[in-house]
This record gives sequence, structure tokens and C-alpha cells, in this order.
Amino acid sequence: MILRRMYSVPEHITMAGLGAGVVGSFYPILTAHGWPGLPCPLRTLTGVPCPFCGLTTATVALTHGQWATATSTSPLAYLVAALVVGTTPLLLARVAGVAGTPRPWSERARQRTRNVVLVIVAMSWIFQLHRYGFL
Repeated sequence: MILRRMYSVPEHITMAGLGAGVVGSFYPILTAHGWPGLPCPLRTLTGVPCPFCGLTTATVALTHGQWATATSTSPLAYLVAALVVGTTPLLLARVAGVAGTPRPWSERARQRTRNVVLVIVAMSWIFQLHRYGFL
């Protein structure tokens, strides 16, 4: 028996991105009422920013139309937003039962995707290290 996933990895990222967008819409209200926010664990422990530092701030900025703030905080947020916009129709089609389950990726496609993700994460980390004055 072959177990097939109902959603693909990009669709899982889309669901997380949509959730982040919803939280980003309400995040300023939460912080205004005393919620301390989400500190970066690596930066809190070591002082060194992680590749994803600023992603929460950038997401909040994107959901409120503050494009320059999102760009200067974490350009990675634009990539996630593009993935969310691009895959939401497919996600909705799967939920509605119009689209079938995703096909498994070949090993070559998985390796290529891993390599692209590693490059993106490395570029994001270089950006964050530069932003915080480490480079």
C-alpha cells in the first residue's frame, strides 16, 4: 500500500504562510497589549542572528503594506509571499476536491530543491549578518 500525501511541501508552506499572514495582521494588536513578541532563540542565546531573523517583522510589514520595512528587515518574506500567492489556487482546488493528490517528487527534483533552499537560506543568513553588523 502506497501512502500518498494529501498536500505537497509547497502547499504546506502556503498553509504556514497564510497562517503567518493572519497572525501578522493581528500581531501589532497583541504586542500593544503587552504580549512580548517572538525573540529569535539563536540571537537571544548567542547574539548572532539566524537566517530567519526579521521574518516576523517583515511579515507584519507586508500584511500592513509597509514594503520598504519588509525589504530592509527580511527579503525572504517576499519569497514566502510569492509562494503563498502562487500555490493558494492549487491548495483551494485540493481542498475542494477538484485537484488530485500530489505526485511524489523524483530524487533528482528533491535534491535540486534542497540545493536551492540551502542557497536561499545562506543568502538570507548573509543578509541578516550584514544587517546586524557581523559582515
